[in-house]
Amino acid sequence: MLIFAAKLPDSQAVPIKEALMACLRRALGAACIAAAFSLAQPLASRAQAPATPAPSATPAPAQTPPQAAPAPVPAQPAPVTPADPFGEEVTLEAKTIIAMKGTATWETAFETLVDAFKAINGYLDKQNIKPSGQPLAIYTQLADTGFHYQVGIPIAEAPKNPPRGDLAVGKSPSGKTLKFVHRGSYDSMDTTYEAITNHLDEKRLETEDIYIEEYVTDPVKTARDKLVVNVYVPLKQR
Repeated sequence: MLIFAAKLPDSQAVPIKEALMACLRRALGAACIAAAFSLAQPLASRAQAPATPAPSATPAPAQTPPQAAPAPVPAQPAPVTPADPFGEEVTLEAKTIIAMKGTATWETAFETLVDAFKAINGYLDKQNIKPSGQPLAIYTQLADTGFHYQVGIPIAEAPKNPPRGDLAVGKSPSGKTLKFVHRGSYDSMDTTYEAITNHLDEKRLETEDIYIEEYVTDPVKTARDKLVVNVYVPLKQR
């Protein structure tokens, strides 16, 4: 850069060195101002430009709270039923029965009794006679391998035409007895009779040598393991 100094009056003469320094200062000042202005513009534009909002984060899906397990339903209590009699004293009245006697082994005991009941039912059906009570099985003599029995079905009165052959009109046992109840299969009656024997021994009771079974459920039609049987043990008369 060339600087020409104008000729000034002596009174106004400024040393060349000072003039040069003044010009340099003016030149630098202008350059600094220009530079500062050029820098200030982008800063100002940045300051004035609205800030671009940051993209909002996608909200996480609300988690469904786990459903509480349903409260357990309280178990319903079993219906209350009166206890079956065990050793209850009962007085039996003699009944007219159509009876059939026989013997059987323990292995075929139930089948033998059922066949006897079927024979009596056949006679009653032919004579148009309705039973007046539950079927009875009377054990008159017991042994290790078998027994003697008399089965019978009660009727209101003796028939005008009595049966012949293996069937006969008879009377059921009467008097004071102890009543027990068996539920289940015929084969499991050993357990019931064992409990009866223990009861009689504990009470020191004397009984007759017969047992009477009254079939509350029809032995011919009821499943073998669904039987309900009243067991009567006659007490000895004093």
